[in-house]
Amino acid sequence: MRLTDFWQRMADHFGEGYADSFARDHVMSGLGGHTVREALDAGWAAGDVWREVCAAVEVPADKR
Repeated sequence: MRLTDFWQRMADHFGEGYADSFARDHVMSGLGGHTVREALDAGWAAGDVWREVCAAVEVPADKR
């Protein structure tokens, strides 16, 4: 998954304003105790991060 696709999915699910806030502030155990932004900055693949977000916030299957 391209990073632009990842951010579009985040915005579609959370809304433009909250997507960035969630990515900066929400620490996720599935990302090794990192936030979305920290995981991406550390080199995690966008698709892997998206799968963890989906699992953590129960994104509907048709949006995964």
